[in-house]
Amino acid sequence: MMKRLRRRLVVCALVLATIAGTAGWAAGDVQTAVTGPPPGTAAWAADRTLGSRLPDPQSTPPARIARFFTTLTPARRTTLAAHHPLIVGDLDGAPPELRYEANARALTIERARELTSATARSRARAAAYAELLAPGRQILAFDPRGRGQLAEVYGDLRTARRIAVLVPGSDTDLASYDAAARMARNLRAEMTRLAPADHPAVIAWVGYTTPVGVGWDAATGHLAEEGAPRLLRFLDGLAATTRPATPPALFCHSYGSVLCGIAAQRLTDRQVSDLVVAASPGMRLAHAGQVPVGARSHLWATARNTTDWIRWVPPVELFGLGHGADPADPDFGARVVSSTGAKGHTGYFDPGTASLRNYADIAVGAYASITCAPTTTSDQENCRHGLT
Repeated sequence: MMKRLRRRLVVCALVLATIAGTAGWAAGDVQTAVTGPPPGTAAWAADRTLGSRLPDPQSTPPARIARFFTTLTPARRTTLAAHHPLIVGDLDGAPPELRYEANARALTIERARELTSATARSRARAAAYAELLAPGRQILAFDPRGRGQLAEVYGDLRTARRIAVLVPGSDTDLASYDAAARMARNLRAEMTRLAPADHPAVIAWVGYTTPVGVGWDAATGHLAEEGAPRLLRFLDGLAATTRPATPPALFCHSYGSVLCGIAAQRLTDRQVSDLVVAASPGMRLAHAGQVPVGARSHLWATARNTTDWIRWVPPVELFGLGHGADPADPDFGARVVSSTGAKGHTGYFDPGTASLRNYADIAVGAYASITCAPTTTSDQENCRHGLT
């Protein structure tokens, strides 16, 4: 008993040392998750221009939201988007094209508002909004609260037969979105190279409050727990408004895999076809068996490259600190794919890496082409077995 207690205390000390910044990591600021009704909810609730109450943006299931919009004429849809851009633009279940239109209007309004202030933060925000308003950009979700949240589509959701959703990790927000955008663009380019007839689309989803740095938020699950319902609702909205050949493949990087692990216990086959984690500190799952049966055989982990600092994170969860088992450990039970050629913590989506090729194979359903990670266990040597 005492030996077990001492072992736990040693592990806890390791986790606390990690948080404190040993190994040269920067301490992070504690963040408050953006939750609650989206901006403009009061005006939306009071709107009676259609002769009845509008559907509640928080409690109405996305499938019902989608049915509601099918009852409206194009002119009425446009009117709602014009009067309530922050609601319609972030409304899971609303038609994607209408959300793009609403978010363009919301971004224009928010940019003008920021330009009335001379602060450095306002100037930076206005510049970020201007970039998102560039021709051809498709903003599927936008929330100016906090550090800013958004989702952007690369490709055409109307014609896409294969869709992937990317959930990035710490330090991703409106001001630091470029890395997530690059990952999404690289993934779509590789999917298109492999299966051009599928007209692939990739969505970079930054729809939750991410940790800043490697500190308390990054070592705990509270931001992931707040973000998981938002991701599940977003996926429900995709299921209600798109018609791909299979449900989307979900790719979760770094702390994003913590969020996906929490969401995974409630995922359905209608929401996701495959779940892939990369540079994961853990998924707050003890083993792959905690994922619903339908998705369990399509749970993938990426072998960590030797220059990824995440390999120093202890694979434990104790007193709420740490995120548990390493998904790339063969004992966890996920299918582990090779990452040969990847460098550092963010290099798994870089062109020319085995990991990016594997991700594209998974996303387009080309399971026979996947390169599994080297291992001595028969289960991982046959990681493609049984997949169609």
